[in-house]
Parts: sequence; C-alpha cells; structure tokens
Amino acid sequence: MLTTRREDIASYSFGVENHVHKIQPLEKSDAWVLFSMKAFSSYPNKSCSPELLPLAQALVEKCEGLPLAIVALSGLMSSKKSLTEWSYIYNSLNWHLTNNSLLEPMKSILLLSFNDLPYRLKQCFLYFSLFPEDMVISTSRLIRLWIAEGFVELLKGLTPEEVAKSYLMELIFRNMLQDMYHDYYPRCKMHDLMREIALSIAEKEKFCTVHDGSETMEETGVLRLSIQTTNGEIGSHTGMSRLRSFLVFVTGASSFSFSKTFRFDLTLLRVLDLEDAPIDNLPELTYLFNLKYLNLRGTPIKELPESIAQLCNLQTLDIFLTNIEALPRRISKLLNLRHLRMGRIITKDGSSKVIGVRIPSSISKMNKLQTLGMFESEGNNSSLIRSMTQLTGLFISNVKERDEKDLCASIQEMKVLSHLFLWVADGEEFIRVDALSSPPPYLDRLDLIGKLEKVPHWFCSLHSLKIMLLYQSGLEEDLLPQIEALPALQYLCLDNSSVRKELCFCRGFVQLRHLQLRNLSFLNKITIEKGVMPNLQFLEFDSCLRIETLPQGIEHLTKVQGYTFENVSNKFTESIREGGVDHPKMLLLEERCSRYT
Repeated sequence: MLTTRREDIASYSFGVENHVHKIQPLEKSDAWVLFSMKAFSSYPNKSCSPELLPLAQALVEKCEGLPLAIVALSGLMSSKKSLTEWSYIYNSLNWHLTNNSLLEPMKSILLLSFNDLPYRLKQCFLYFSLFPEDMVISTSRLIRLWIAEGFVELLKGLTPEEVAKSYLMELIFRNMLQDMYHDYYPRCKMHDLMREIALSIAEKEKFCTVHDGSETMEETGVLRLSIQTTNGEIGSHTGMSRLRSFLVFVTGASSFSFSKTFRFDLTLLRVLDLEDAPIDNLPELTYLFNLKYLNLRGTPIKELPESIAQLCNLQTLDIFLTNIEALPRRISKLLNLRHLRMGRIITKDGSSKVIGVRIPSSISKMNKLQTLGMFESEGNNSSLIRSMTQLTGLFISNVKERDEKDLCASIQEMKVLSHLFLWVADGEEFIRVDALSSPPPYLDRLDLIGKLEKVPHWFCSLHSLKIMLLYQSGLEEDLLPQIEALPALQYLCLDNSSVRKELCFCRGFVQLRHLQLRNLSFLNKITIEKGVMPNLQFLEFDSCLRIETLPQGIEHLTKVQGYTFENVSNKFTESIREGGVDHPKMLLLEERCSRYT
C-alpha cells in the first residue's frame, strides 16, 4: 500500500495493476467526534459546554474534514477553558499557525507540500492569499491573473494559458487546491487552513498585503494589495508607488470613488481587479502603461473612456455584467489584448438578462485576441471576424438567420476554437448553422440559445466536445442518437430544447458525468438502458411537470453521487415517497449518493 498527497503519483502503475482510493474529508458528525475526543477530554462528561459550542463548531468547520488539522487543533484547544480563550484562538488562527508549537506538526506537514513546489508554482499558490476566505474562484480568472503577474513560463508550442492551466492542475493533483468543477463553470478554492499557511508565508516573504480597508495605509514597499471589507468602509490609501497588483473585494457599500480612495502613483500597476466593486468612476487610465489585467466585471460602469486605447500592454479586459453598451472606437489599438469579455445587463418587466455589446468594425485588427464576446451581431460583424482565426472563445448575441453563410464561413476558419456561444434573441427566428461543413476540431463547449429547426448535421462530429448546453431549441427530432457516441461529452444540459414526449438513452454517453433536464414541458417518460451513462455522477430534473415517475432504468446508474429534483409534479413526489411505486428506487439512489457525502 502506498499513501501520498499527490494524485499523479497515486495514478502511476509501477508495473502492476493498481487501484486508487481517494480519501474523502470526514463528514461533519465524524469530524466533531474526532475533535471532541481530544478537545474536551478533561471537561465534565467529556463534552462541550453550551457557551463554547458555536465557537467549537466554527473551528471544526475551518478544518473542512481534514483529520490532520482536526487532531492538531483539538490538541491546542484541550487546554483552553474560557470563552475568551476560545474566541482569541479563533480570531488569531493565522498567528497561531506561525507561532504556536502545538500546531507545529500540522504546519510542518502542510509546509512539506509547499516546499516541494517548483518556484513558479509557489508563486501561484501564494496568490490565493489575495482572495477572501472560502472564495470559489473561476479558473479562467486565476489563469489570466497568473499570466499578467509574470508567473507563467513561456514554452515553445504552448500558449501561456495552456501552461498556466498545467500549473493549476498540478496544484490540484497535489491536493493543495480543491477542484470545484461540479457544473459547466470550472472553479477552485483553497482549504481554509492551507490558505492560512499561504497567508503566513506571504506575509513573511512580503509577497502581498491583505487589508480590511477601513484605515489609511501609507506603506511604501507593498507589491500586491488586497482590500477585503464587508462593512462598505474604505479609507484613503497613499504612498504605494511600488504597487504591482491591486484587488478589491467589497460588500456593503453603495458606491465609492476610486480617485478619492486610492491616492497613490499607479505607474507600475500590472493588475487592477475591481470585480463586483460599486465604483462610480474609473481611475485615469492614461498613465497605466504597464497594466496587463483590468477586471471591471459586475461593476455599474456605463462606458469605457477613449483613453483606454493607451493601455498598450493590456492582455485581459473583462467588462462582463456591466452597463457598457458599446466599445470605444479606438479599442482596436490594444494590439496585445488576448481576452475581451463583455456583455451588458438589461432589465425588462422585472427580469434581467445579458445581451451583447456593440463592437467597432476595426475589431478584426486585434490579431492576438483569443476570447471575444459577448457582442451583438449587426451589420457585417459575422464576416468581420473571419480573419480572427486565432480565437479560442467566441460569444455572439442577437444572431439572425441571414447571418448563417458569413457566420459559418468565419467559424470554419477558426481551427483552434474551443468555446462557441450563439444566441438568437428573436423568438421567431431559427439558429441556422447547417452551412458549417464541419465543426472546429478542438471545440469542447457549445452553447446554443434559440430555436433549432433540426439537429445540425455536424453534431455527430464533435469529437472533442465536453459540454453541450441547448436552450429553447424546441426540437421535434430526437437529438440523443446524434450525440450518444460523442467520446468526450461530460456535461449535457437540455433546457426547453425538445418537444418530444419521451427521451430514451439507449446507448453510449460513456463519459457523461452530469445530465440536466429543464423545462421540458412535453416530456412524460425517460428510459435509461443498462450500460448507458456508466459514469454519470449528477442527475438534475427541473420543471419537467409531466414526469410522474423516476426514469425507467435509473437503477443502472451505479456511480451517481448527487441528484436534484425541483419543481416536479405532485404525482412524481408521491411516487418516490414511502409507499410509492418508486420508493425502493429512491432509497437505492440515496444510498449510492450517501457514499459521497
């Protein structure tokens, strides 16, 4: 038997047949029992007193089921008796990880993982200390930040994004990050105690400074600053002329002025991340010539100044979920831009939706762009992008039937395209994509929003596709036989995409992990044949109101880890209750899922 924290080592064959058993974190109840055995061993009845219970439970939650952390922390707390002592430890855990000898064994073991990292991965690991505790982070955001910081080595034949992704996977394989990829948005987070280790090292090495923002800062040597506040109060900050990276995480504020709050020279700034910050204006951009990453996602910003064209080194511009309606005409001057994410919010009749941003015709000059969209399809946009063969992500809204020929001709030229998003806003029009003779060979995600007259002939050729999302397709034709043999398909979402009464999963779907069926108002029967979807882990039904029983053959799904049944019919609910026709199947489903909770 071999034990290791590194998944790549565990997966190595060593010349013999092997079986990898990935140990799951302890369940909450088991974690509490383990903690209590040591922490309360000298207490009356060896149990926690009522006044300490909330703090004790909070400390156990910080361990997130990690036995090593639970044992070390319970040993420390076994000598603490008063509420004051417990509160002090909880509020100063980062200091205790650095200075308390009772936590030294845990810290030493966790530090082994850090010390074993190559230098570049150490920097990537420490970068997590800039994010708030328990924050789940988009992997694309993280990768682009690492690249902007200069952490990513340039390797021949690989893009910086590919190299950075390999760094991310290495940290996950070493169990230093938690992979949160349970749906079609790749995300990750860091274990609370691992983050405390990162914070401790980052502070010692002056890698970054994390500040609550309420008081004035005048430090001159800060390289990376993260302001994290939940009370909406941000003081002024001056004198940080060496600052390279600036991230803001603020909740509770109605608005704040960037220029009044941050009174210091930003000439050396490479990263400015203001995602979801309630800023009422942008800082002056003309002197930020070193800026490589600008994130304004989720802010109320209404327009970009023309001066943004002077950010000649900018690689990432994220204005998704803002109120920006159109890009400045001179945006095409940003010749080093690699990722342009956009899309504005409109609210009508009490509901909000995201639509594309208007782009200038000169956009085609930006020949380093990899990600473009979401932008409005208008005029000759569909033909304008034909020369942008380097695109890996393309997101277009308000697509028209008349765009078919030019749009498909453009997509045909994009040989490295991995994500395609098309949205037909007019409910009377169809998504016309049959003019595409064959799909891009590396396409791994496809989002189509709008009516489909028939299943596109090239669906069966999507050999690299991992994620397919079809919304409002209204297909009369049976989609499943066209996609059942796709060798890489892992996530399938059908949302108001079929008017058929029955779905039969007869064969294939060998790699499917997640099946989501939503708003299929005509569907009344689902059949799953034995051997189909052998690796399915998550099953979701939502608003399929004519479904009255569990899928026939659901017992064949032996690897299922979770399920969600929402907005179901009364008859469906009755069928799975005790005494219902499907109650035995429901018990089996719950038993299988319980192995993973």
